[in-house]
This record gives sequence, C-alpha cells and structure tokens, in this order.
Amino acid sequence: MDNSSEESDISESEINDHIEKPYEELRAGKYKVKGLNGNLRCPFCAGKKKQDYKYKELLQHASGAGKGSARKSAKQKANHLALSKYLETDLASEADQTQRPILPQPVAPPPKLDDLYVWPWMGILVNIVFSNKDILLVTEQLLTRFRRFQPVDIVVFSDEEDQIGQAIVKFSNDWKGFMNCSEFEKFFETEHCGKKEWHAQKIHGRKCYGWCARADDYEAEGVIGDFLHRNGQLRTVSDIDREAAQNRNNVVAKLANKINITNENLNEIEYKYNEKTMTLSRMLEEKDRLNYAYEEEIMRLQRLDRGKVHRILDEQERLKLQLENKNNRLESWSKELNKREALTERERQKLDEEKKKHGVRNNSLQMASWEQKRADKNVARLVEEQKREKEAALNKILQLEEELAAKQKLEMEIEEIKGKLQVMKHHKDYDDAAVQKKMEEMNDELQEKNHFIE
Repeated sequence: MDNSSEESDISESEINDHIEKPYEELRAGKYKVKGLNGNLRCPFCAGKKKQDYKYKELLQHASGAGKGSARKSAKQKANHLALSKYLETDLASEADQTQRPILPQPVAPPPKLDDLYVWPWMGILVNIVFSNKDILLVTEQLLTRFRRFQPVDIVVFSDEEDQIGQAIVKFSNDWKGFMNCSEFEKFFETEHCGKKEWHAQKIHGRKCYGWCARADDYEAEGVIGDFLHRNGQLRTVSDIDREAAQNRNNVVAKLANKINITNENLNEIEYKYNEKTMTLSRMLEEKDRLNYAYEEEIMRLQRLDRGKVHRILDEQERLKLQLENKNNRLESWSKELNKREALTERERQKLDEEKKKHGVRNNSLQMASWEQKRADKNVARLVEEQKREKEAALNKILQLEEELAAKQKLEMEIEEIKGKLQVMKHHKDYDDAAVQKKMEEMNDELQEKNHFIE
C-alpha cells in the first residue's frame, strides 16, 4: 500500500521530517506488517512478486529502499525508513523467531503424529441426560448444540432405565473434520469435562463429557467400542497425511498427463485448423483471380462487340450514300433523255433502248435498295437479339458467380465451425454447462448450413 495517493510528494531534504507519521500509523495498525500465518510483508510494496519476508530480509529491504533506491520517490523512502524504525523498535522480538503458522493456543498439548485415532474422525459423548425419550428429538438437540463443530451425524445410544445415554459424533474424514473433532475435544477440556475428568471422577452429576475417539475407545467393550469397530479403523495422523499426500501426487500426475495429452490434441487440431484455413485462403485467392480474369474477358468481348456494331453501321451508311448518288445520276440521265425527244427515230430508238437499259438498271438499283433496307433491318434485329442474348448470358454468369461465392462462403463457415467445435471439445472447460450449450448451438448451426449446401 502506498501513501502517495493521500498527500503530495515531498522533497529529498524533507524525508527525515516525514518518518514519524507513517511510523505512528504502523504502530496504530493502519498498515499490516505481520500476517495471520506469522509471515512478514512490506505494506508499502503491494503488488510486488515477493510478499513474504523473514525479519532480517524485511529489515534489509526497508533500509535499502529508504536510503539507496534512486527509483523510489521521497515519500516512498520516508515510508520505508518508518518501516525500518518500526521493525527495530516494535518488532525486535521477531528477529529470533522462526516463521510458523499462528494457531489457537490449545488447552491441552497438541496431538502427536503417531497417536492412534479412530478414522473417519469421531467424537464420544457420555453421561447424556435425557429429558425426552424420543431419540430423534435428542439427536436434533445435540446437532443444534454442537453445530459450531460441523458434525456430519450423531448416533445416540440410550439407557431406558436411568435415562442416561451415550453418543458418537461423526465428522468429515478430511483435515477439516480432524480440526473440528480436535476443537470438539478442546471445548470439553476447557469445561473440565474431558476424558481425563470422566475417568478421574466417580460422581459426574448431570454434566456431559466428550473427547476424540482413540485406540482405547476402539478397544473398549460396550456399544461405543462395537460401533467404532464396525464403522472405523485405527490410523495415525502421519499415516493419513502420507496417504493424502500420495493421493494428491497421483491426482497431480494424472492431471499433468491428461493436460499433456490434451495439449497435444489441441496442437494437432490447431495445426489441422490452420492448414484448412490456409487451404481456404488459397481457394479464395484463386476465386478472386478467376473472377478478375472473367471480368477482364467480359470487358474485352464487350469492346469487340461494340467495334463490330460500329463497323456494320458505318458500312450501312456508306452503302446508303452510294445508292443515293446512283439514284441522283439516273434522274439526271432521265431528264437528259427527255430533252432529246426531238431527235431522229434512230436516235429515239437508241434512246428508248437506252431508257430500257436504264430502266432495268433502275429496277436493279431499286431492288438493291430494297434488299439493302431489308438487310439493314435484319442487321438491326440481329444486333438487338445479340445484345439481348449477351445480357441474358451475362446475368446468368453473374447469378452463377453469386451462387458459387455464397456456396464457398458457406463451406468456409462450416469448416470454421468444425474447427471451433474440435477446439472446444478438448478445452479444459469442456464440462461447463455454458460451453455445452454453446456447442449444441454450433452443432445446430452446422447442420442447418450442411442442409443448405445439400
């Protein structure tokens, strides 16, 4: 935690004048130096990699940061010098202590690792005075009374003659259950109602006594010993600890092996996915290249067609002009012949013959003109039909091109969905309900797209 957000920065010359305030805040507990597990930490360097220090390490860190670090501001140096003063003045007792977890002080000496306990962990209650003969009601009352120790179940054994009974308190078979069972025993030892007092006193009154089930209880005669024989076994704490450690190691090894296999599968799927993606990319590039070539060819054909049409129209115009010129010459010759009617018969005959020849030629020219006009109409009709056919063919090609692009896009989406499904099947959150639902939706989408392709 950094105090630089609360006050403005100070100069290097003012460092010694600003040590007292963070020092008093450390003494008042505003900044925590000692953690619950007994480890020491620097409250002014939150977020750093190293959080836990030994006393000498933290003192060296505070002194070095307060005097020799050029990268720290003057305020940070003052805070670290205050921490150094706090360690030397108020936490000097930590210098000779080894770091160890701070546990609640037990009433009795802590259990030895080689002591035999009944496992799964069980507690024993004796001298239970019944105010009601209903065993279920008594069991519920005991569960409510001892619920702070989180019992799994309580089995009550009653004595109908004097209404005094016994009970077995079951705890979970993990380390939390062991701690709850130990706290259960310490509770009765604090009340001077433990196992030692039960065996030492001859008159017990109406007080209830309790303790953890051990080897002597397991071997004892009576309902308690019989129940412990049927439902438990004698184990040491060290044996259970070794077994738990071995189980953890086995689980870790299996998980590590599973992770390695999953990573290999993911790498293989990723390689295949990348390979298919590259293939699809190449297909798209080839498609773009073909589309470009097709468009260029269409434009070239259109240019050729326009050139042909222009040439036909130019030729038609040229022939029309020639026909008009010939008609004009024929009319001039006709007028000239009419002027020569006064000539001799022979000349008239020659003129008639000439007229006939010119008439034949005129008819031929008229027939040629009609044929030219009909040819012009046919050319125009053919040009129009060719234009319509080319437009229809172009529209058909564009439609096929759009259908091909849509189909290729759909195939790419299908391949992408398949790749994602393969990756999600090997993902570490595969059993998550949200992931399962997402995969079902992707499968439905994949089936729908396959239906469209078919």
